[in-house]
Amino acid sequence: MKLSIDLTYNTTQAWVDAVMNDFDSFLQDHADCERKASAMAMSFVSKCPDKTKIIPELIETALEELKHFQQVYHIMEKRGIQLKAEMPEDLYIKQLLALLRSKSSERLMDRLLLASIIECRGTERFRLVEEALQDNELKRFYKMLWASEAKHGNIFVKMALEYYPKDDVYKRLHELTVKEGEICKALLIKAALH
Repeated sequence: MKLSIDLTYNTTQAWVDAVMNDFDSFLQDHADCERKASAMAMSFVSKCPDKTKIIPELIETALEELKHFQQVYHIMEKRGIQLKAEMPEDLYIKQLLALLRSKSSERLMDRLLLASIIECRGTERFRLVEEALQDNELKRFYKMLWASEAKHGNIFVKMALEYYPKDDVYKRLHELTVKEGEICKALLIKAALH
């Protein structure tokens, strides 16, 4: 059973350069993403209280994402950076959510698979950040982070497989991964995770 995702678009060096040139802004965006990831995991629990096979892992994921937010915030405090007054709209996430099917059973599968893809994109980008950083403490943090994000990507595919036929899951995962690559390729390059 394959749980990993092969992204169809590789992030460019231009994105890495943008992040390194404005790392403070990247940290602000990163903190926002961790808060949203924690809330997203808990939203699955709220919307699917009957999906008891996956609720413990969803809670664990939400707590882990919240811990990541705490860690990023600690780094921001040390650097004298504040959280943004408002979280700006994330065009990447907005475009991915537009791909959700409307039928409730299909929508849940799509939401789980998109969560996997988003986590895998985070894995790829946090790894690139870790490789580009010079500061050893930050390098260690981002290495830990991308390893954790990789695990989350696998968890959400596994959750989908608990409730949907394998062939349907992998077919839809492929479709969404291709679309995500197209969306990612067209995004404006900036010092943000997406």
